[in-house]
Amino acid sequence: MILLRKPIDRRTALRGLGATLALPLLEAMLPNARAADVASRPKRLQTLYSPNGLIMPQWRPSMVDGGLALPATLEPFAPLRSRMTVISGLAHQKAIGGAGHGPTCPCFLTGVTVRRTEGSDLQCATSMDQVVARHGAAQTALPSLELGIDPPSLLGSCDIGYSCTYTNTLSWSGPATALPVTVNPREVFERLFGDGDTLDAASRLAQQRRRSSILDYVRDDVARLGRDLGTTDRRKVEQYLDSVREIERRMQQAAAREDSAQAGGFARPAGIPADFAEHVRLMIDLQVLAMQTDLTRVGTFMIGRELSNRSYPEIGVADAHHMLSHHGGDPEKMRKLALVNRLHMQHFAYYLQRMADTADGEGCLLDSTLVLIGCAFGDSNTHDKLDLPILLAGAGIPGNRLVTVPPLTPMSNLLLAMIQHFGIEQDQFGDSTAPLRGVLG
Repeated sequence: MILLRKPIDRRTALRGLGATLALPLLEAMLPNARAADVASRPKRLQTLYSPNGLIMPQWRPSMVDGGLALPATLEPFAPLRSRMTVISGLAHQKAIGGAGHGPTCPCFLTGVTVRRTEGSDLQCATSMDQVVARHGAAQTALPSLELGIDPPSLLGSCDIGYSCTYTNTLSWSGPATALPVTVNPREVFERLFGDGDTLDAASRLAQQRRRSSILDYVRDDVARLGRDLGTTDRRKVEQYLDSVREIERRMQQAAAREDSAQAGGFARPAGIPADFAEHVRLMIDLQVLAMQTDLTRVGTFMIGRELSNRSYPEIGVADAHHMLSHHGGDPEKMRKLALVNRLHMQHFAYYLQRMADTADGEGCLLDSTLVLIGCAFGDSNTHDKLDLPILLAGAGIPGNRLVTVPPLTPMSNLLLAMIQHFGIEQDQFGDSTAPLRGVLG
């Protein structure tokens, strides 16, 4: 049962048997509405990652008439250019040496050289996202949420001499502790909206399969809450519940296709859509819901893990992604890889647009979310780590800009600046030499 007060507590939730739904930020939670709004909105962080490097000429923008001229790979961001900055010239020298992918992926958010090992004696460092997550851990139910699309490789080495752990994730809570990504939307949904105090995960899932919606469990609380809300807040709650219902519908469709596939002898993991685009967007929508309800403020999303050999027949690319990344200058392979790069950016642009379209107090989620988009390689064919493709968006940063830094400027300088953006008093990170100034405003 919800006990309402004026103002409503920010942690008010809708509850029912086996379900807990946190609420988005409402006007009734802000006693002085507009005056308190900006100060009350939390700062958030998202990192969106594409693997295997890019065709850099299709990435590098230019400045024309004072604004960004976007090449093919970045064209999907055109409606959002006023909210984004592209940074050229950042380097991860600590990733140079050894195999290509093994030391590079874990360096992306840590700025350190990892230990070369195929065993359990991993050596990395706490990643930037986890520094931020640790800083705000007491304020949210989940310190961070690590999502991905490709199931992890679990055994042996994925790159010569390097454990698969290094290429499966971006996030490290400590030098030897990699945080695994979750690839199953059903697991994410249960983690966000299940109530572990009343039912175990298996029981909740069984009830979900029997009943049409998790919203059935919280119907009474929804009605009670609605009587005490204004028109604007009621509309926000209705839109939020519609989003939850839509995600459930899509997961049910995925489960139905899964049941059909298993009946035909083709088993798939429960709840993972067979369609790549649907899988990606479902995971993005879950991450946005998690931020909208302030269940977490920090997340990473890997649209593919390093060394991914996924093919993309839906855009006419039947070749394996990693194989294409070593194109050797072949024009046709380069053309196909550029198509894959653009597809990934289309999904990332969708991510930004979803945040821009999601209300957060008087603004939107993108206003309060610092988004890092990038890849651990520049040119894929050479495993270049000295000119990384990096894009920043959101959080009120100055937009429509290309910032070119001096050669060999450490990527860690940007990571340190991002840490300081969250009010964390830290003057060194990875191989940083100084925080990168003038980028975050």
